[in-house]
Amino acid sequence: QKQLVESGGGLVQPGGSLRLSCTGSGIILSTNGVAWHRQAPGNPREWVATVASGGATNYADSVNPRFHIWRDNAMNTVYLQMSGLLPQDTAVYYCTTSSRGRAYWGQGTQVTVSS
Repeated sequence: QKQLVESGGGLVQPGGSLRLSCTGSGIILSTNGVAWHRQAPGNPREWVATVASGGATNYADSVNPRFHIWRDNAMNTVYLQMSGLLPQDTAVYYCTTSSRGRAYWGQGTQVTVSS
């Protein structure tokens, strides 16, 4: 079964850091771009960051330069390092990619920033 599996979410205080992971199962992540999106309660899903197959990265203004995305092709995993977290970063974070013309989304991982 082809799927993306996210992990690494949790509860963190403002100013803290978390590292999210997105691992492909049955999907080779190295050949396609991988993006992180997030959705806070009552808000539409928003794009956060993308890493292209060649490693080029792009970030939403709201997270740049606090967040860093990169890929480890040997581990078939994409990471999102989040630093300087703010309460407004609280959301469910999803990774997504495409393979053979089909889009795949992970199940999401909850990030809560609160004191």
